[in-house]
Order: sequence, then structure tokens, then C-alpha cells
Amino acid sequence: MQAFSYRTIQQPTQGLYKEKGSKFLAFAYPVSSEAAIKEHLDALRKEYFDARHHCYAWMLGPDKQRFRAADDGEPNHSAGDPILGQIRSRDLTDVMVVVVRYFGGIKLGVGGLISAYRLAAEDALQQAVVDTREVRAAVTLQYDYGATPEVMRVVKEFDVAITAQEYTDGCVLRGTVALQTHPALVAKIDLLRALGVGVALLETGAPAS
Repeated sequence: MQAFSYRTIQQPTQGLYKEKGSKFLAFAYPVSSEAAIKEHLDALRKEYFDARHHCYAWMLGPDKQRFRAADDGEPNHSAGDPILGQIRSRDLTDVMVVVVRYFGGIKLGVGGLISAYRLAAEDALQQAVVDTREVRAAVTLQYDYGATPEVMRVVKEFDVAITAQEYTDGCVLRGTVALQTHPALVAKIDLLRALGVGVALLETGAPAS
């Protein structure tokens, strides 16, 4: 099922959980690409270089089809999965949570680790302000100068967010539109063309959050 909106966090937050001398420092970030994920993870590994583990999970995309959970040396599924579970339980995406563990000398066991990583991630995400954002599609309109009034009415009617405009022999407008209203925009352009208005939809449909 296609998603027309998604939930993510506004800004980075931190959380903390302590158990039997071990400290679990949690960091939540809004992210939109794997490059941003790597940047945050590298920075934390550099800052907390003396920590035993840097476990994490992330989710990307409105459809939540891109995700990963990493245990970073902890027993399988004892760290990354509990962190990912907290992201999923809040129905979030475009989010990364890293939990940095300082070992306190007493082993917690797999059950204890699952609980600790879950509670640390939960603490960071509880501090976050959650935004609901609409999924948008990229559009490119090409039109004659004489069609400018009609095109501007379409831009207003469908709340097209203009990102770039070019004026040469003709006009090109690039922008984004809510994915939910995208089919109606396509139908509108088709109608204008049928009426003889010099406008065409060149590129359309690519997700653009």
C-alpha cells in the first residue's frame, strides 16, 4: 500500500540507561540517506572511541522498506533488533538510533541486553518531537510563455512547491506536489493540453520528501 505521509523526528535527541555498571548512551537522529547515517555513526565512533559497542538501527523511506539493525559484537539480535523495534513501535521512518555501551564489568545476559538496548532507545525517542510529513512527487512542467497564467493557476490549485524555473525559448518549472494529489495534477495538465494550452508534463512521479 502506497504511503501518502510518514512520521519522523524533528531533531536529534539523546537518552540514557544504566544497568549493573554498564552505561547505554542513546542517540536518535533524523536522516534521509545512508550517507547521512554513515556520517553520524562515524562521528559517534570517533567521539566514543573507548566504548565497547556502537549498536544501531535505522529506517528509511515512507514505505519503510529500507532498514537495518546492527549488533556490533553483542549476541545476535540482542541489540540492533530491540532498537529497531522502538523505531517501528512509534511508526517512524527516516530515523537512526545508535546506542553506545560502556561495559560495567557484569554480564547482563541476552535478556538483560535486549531490555537495556530497548530502554535506552526508548528514552532517546521519548525526547523527540515527531512530525507527520506528506510524501511528495517531483514534477517538471514545460510551457509556452503564453500559457503562464494557466500554469500559475495550476501551481496554486495543486500547491506545487517550486524548486527551480528556467526561461529560454520556452519555460520550464520544476517542483514537487503531494503524492496524494499527483494523479489529479496529471489529469489537469492532460485537460489543458486537450484544450490547446501549450503545456506538458515532462517528468513526474519520483518521490521527493
